[in-house]
Amino acid sequence: MNKTLISVVGPTAIGKTKLAIDLAKHYKTEIISADSRQFFKEMKIGTAVPTDNELAQAPHHFIQHISIEDAYSVGDFEKDAIALLNQLFKTNDIVILVGGSGLYVDAVTKGLDHFPKVAPEVRENLNNKLEKEGLESLQKELENLDANHYKKVDIHNPHRLIRALEICIGTGKPYSSFLNKDKNNRLFKNITVGIEADREIIYDRINRRVDIMVKEGLVEEAKDLFKYKKLNALQTVGYRELFNYFDKEWTLDFAISEIKKNTRRFAKRQLTWFRKNETILWVNFNETISSILTKVDQKLNE
Repeated sequence: MNKTLISVVGPTAIGKTKLAIDLAKHYKTEIISADSRQFFKEMKIGTAVPTDNELAQAPHHFIQHISIEDAYSVGDFEKDAIALLNQLFKTNDIVILVGGSGLYVDAVTKGLDHFPKVAPEVRENLNNKLEKEGLESLQKELENLDANHYKKVDIHNPHRLIRALEICIGTGKPYSSFLNKDKNNRLFKNITVGIEADREIIYDRINRRVDIMVKEGLVEEAKDLFKYKKLNALQTVGYRELFNYFDKEWTLDFAISEIKKNTRRFAKRQLTWFRKNETILWVNFNETISSILTKVDQKLNE
C-alpha cells in the first residue's frame, strides 16, 4: 500500500484536466483518463478531449484509444486500467486518475460488481426498443422488473437503463441483486480530489464551453457521425441533440440550447454521484495549485 492513486473528479467543464496535469507535473507521473466519452477516436470536439498542448504536458492514457464501433465496457476498462496501473507503479509511487464518469472512476478505485454473461441479442432487442418506443418504455420496464434499482439509477441515461435491463431479462433476477457483492481488493491507496463551484458558475462554464465547441466545429463533427447514430457510443449529450437537428425535428438553435440544458443536468447528476463519497477532498475550482498540493500532501502523509 505504498503506492497511491490520486483521482481527480467533479462535474463537466470544472477544470479537471488542468488540475490533473498540474498534479502529474508536480509528482512527475502519468495520467489515466476515466472519462468514458473521451475513449473514442471519432469523438473529439463534443467530448472535450484534452488539446495537443495539454496532452504534451504529461503522458496520458485511454484518450481516443478505441473506435465508436468497438465493443468496450466498463469491465474492459477496469481490467485494462488495473493492468496499466500495475506497470506504472513499478516506476511511479503516484499515478493520477481523472474523469467525470463516476462508474469508471469507481471501477478502478473500488472494483466492479460482477454480473453473469447475457446473450448479446438481449441488448440488441433493447436497443431496438429504445429506437422504436423511446426512453420512457425502458424506464417503465425497469421500474417493473427492478423497482429498487429504478429509484437509484439515472433513468435519463439509456446506457444505464439498457445495462440494468439486460441483466434483469437475461438472468431473470433483479439487477440490484448482484450489487455490492465481493469486489476486488486494491493494492494501492486512493486519494480522491473533487473540484466544486457554485451552481451558477458551473452552469456558466458549461454554457460557454458548448459555445466554444460549436465554434470549433461540433456540428460538422456530429454530421460526420450521423450515419452511426444508432451506436451506443453516440447515445450521449452533444450528439443526440444534433442528430435531431439533422433529422429536421429541431432547429439548430434549439438543439444547441438542449445540449446546454442536458449538459447542466449531467453535471448535476455527476455531483450527486460524487457527493455520496464522504472521503473526497473537495477543493474550489479557482483554488491555487499550491494550496491544493498542501492538502494532497497532508493526505499522502496520513
